Amino acid sequence: MIKEILSDRYEVRQQLSKKAGRRTFLAQDQITGELVIVKLLSFSSDFEWDSLKLFEREAETLKSLSHPLIPRYLDYFEVNSPSIQGFALVQSYIPAQTLEQYLQAGRNFTEAEIKQIAKALLEILVYLHQLLPPVIHRDIKPSNILLGERSGNSLGQVYLVDFGSVQTVLATEGGTRTVVGTYGYMPPEQFGGRTVPASDLYSLGATLIYLVTGIHPADLPQKDFRFQFEQSTNLSPSFTRWLQWMTEPNLEKRSSSASVALKALDESHFPDTIALTVSKPAGSTIQLSKNWDHLDIVVPPVGFKLSMVFLSSFAIAWNSFILFWTIGALSAPFPLNIPFALFSLPFWGAGLFMVYKFLFHLFGRIHLSLNQKQIALTWELFTFKFHRPRPSPRQSITKLVYIPNHFTRDSEGARVRVPAQLDIWSGVYKYRLGGTGGAIESEAELEWLAHELSDWLGIEITIERVS
Repeated sequence: MIKEILSDRYEVRQQLSKKAGRRTFLAQDQITGELVIVKLLSFSSDFEWDSLKLFEREAETLKSLSHPLIPRYLDYFEVNSPSIQGFALVQSYIPAQTLEQYLQAGRNFTEAEIKQIAKALLEILVYLHQLLPPVIHRDIKPSNILLGERSGNSLGQVYLVDFGSVQTVLATEGGTRTVVGTYGYMPPEQFGGRTVPASDLYSLGATLIYLVTGIHPADLPQKDFRFQFEQSTNLSPSFTRWLQWMTEPNLEKRSSSASVALKALDESHFPDTIALTVSKPAGSTIQLSKNWDHLDIVVPPVGFKLSMVFLSSFAIAWNSFILFWTIGALSAPFPLNIPFALFSLPFWGAGLFMVYKFLFHLFGRIHLSLNQKQIALTWELFTFKFHRPRPSPRQSITKLVYIPNHFTRDSEGARVRVPAQLDIWSGVYKYRLGGTGGAIESEAELEWLAHELSDWLGIEITIERVS
């Protein structure tokens, strides 16, 4: 088809790519003199109607887009010549190489350069995903990303091309879903025909991992469907965790949007120092969940222990005596009964506190919640929730202190064991896990939680040893 003129206007100069039923050409517009890209869908022996549906969708989508880093829609027409019958989509030509071509030529990218590429692509995805309806690319990979020539300290312009697999959110509602994409870059939900904006973030993360390692994502080892790329890189821990978050196979744990991912990349909340890791102790019932947006720790009820027999017996005896006292006080003549009744109130407080403590051991739980805005420690019993202390801003957290098990002397000089405790300091407030009455008695569990919090907050653990 070289030198052939399509639609009496576009002279074919060079074939750029070819795959089943599709060919892409570099052509020259005979009217404007500009170089353009012509994508042809032909009615060949392997033609499928789904291909035409995607081709028309690509044309309609490009026509609706207006972004300097996305090819411009120019024309769409039917082709009926001796050499080909089908449809043609014409779009603007971008004089740049793909990331795949750079990689094949042996180019290596630094972490700073990869972050620049990530930021540029996230800004494009923010634009696409905020449209009504949102536009999902569905095939982000190195061969669909163009990188312009380096200019001074700039890496070069980054472009997102080939919207042949594009989908709008409305297109998924009803009807048959077409599974498209490239193996290795597709998130698990896309294999089931479901795609959401966060699906593009997974593909972007896989692309960046390819740039980092030089290994195709499909060839990387996996564990629980997660890419095991860390040993093949020298990235900072913060960027490594960001990439892990972007390629999280569980959709609910992945970044919720391109804007959130961009903010995380820009603000660099992840620590640049290597964080120690301690695995969850076997048999622990503490629940911990975390991603970039939040970290939640739920400490379940302690349950019944023999040591609670004395507490429950004493609470029953105490409250029975106070009840007998109060009834006797109220039966006295008015107004003499008022002072006696009021005198019993502090004792009622102590008795009810013992009952609360007993019930909390059986049914209560402790919930530590952190997000990008605040930290909150809640003691929950049935439908009642108490903040101890009150929530405070996340940015106020300055210190993470772990105090191992130690012994002290009581007022009578007896040696008393003090359980391990973990304190998070936020301004003037101290949020404590463990310690006396803290529901966590295992040092192993507290050490695990300390390292998880240190990793998420980016704060080193201060270990205070009390002799």
